[in-house]
Amino acid sequence: MARQDQALLLEPQHELKFRGPFSDVVNTTLKLSNPTDRNVCFKVKTTAPRRYCVRPNSGVIDAGTSINVSVMLQPFDYDPNEKSKHKFMVQSLLAPPEMTDMEGVWKEAKPEELMDSKLRCVFELPAENDKMHHDVDGSKMSNLLKSESSTLSMKSMSSTLDDTEVKKVMEECKRLQTEAQRLREENKQIREDDGMRMRKSNVMSSQHSSHSVVKEEGMSLRTVALIVLFFAVGVIIGKLVL
Repeated sequence: MARQDQALLLEPQHELKFRGPFSDVVNTTLKLSNPTDRNVCFKVKTTAPRRYCVRPNSGVIDAGTSINVSVMLQPFDYDPNEKSKHKFMVQSLLAPPEMTDMEGVWKEAKPEELMDSKLRCVFELPAENDKMHHDVDGSKMSNLLKSESSTLSMKSMSSTLDDTEVKKVMEECKRLQTEAQRLREENKQIREDDGMRMRKSNVMSSQHSSHSVVKEEGMSLRTVALIVLFFAVGVIIGKLVL
């Protein structure tokens, strides 16, 4: 028995296009619409599951509603000479009334109850002008973000410096100025004390020298007096003997 026609409407119908460069994750969207009056179960499969991240990759679409499936191609080294053989398949199944176990429904489904649609993957590289335009836009956006970040940082800093913090800063400046003045005065006092000690030292050394000279002069006078006295006594004794 032939399979039923696909109950879901796919957008796009035949191709999933991924636009490079492929040095980062590239995302495309697959829209699934359910035009029927019954709920429809669906699964999204691929021939290269390691290359793609699909969210959601399965679920139930209520009657008369739609869902967007995000298909994310992982980064890879793109070779323009290599044709893509990747394919996707959207498989669907009319949900039974009062369904409670979706996995059980898939396991018990008969082949003729399954519906599927296939899509191929197409990789596109941007033209050189588009790439340059993209790079310039990215650079402008980066500079703009940096500028806004700097402006926000300055605003944040100015807003945090409220009156209380400004007062604290002023008090700290005054304290530092007072401390500097005190250190200058102490330094000046130390220099004056050193000068006084040097002057006292000079005076004491000069006084000691004068005292030594006077003492030596006194000793010389006494010696001369004793010599004269001994001479006079010797003269007197000599006269008496004669």
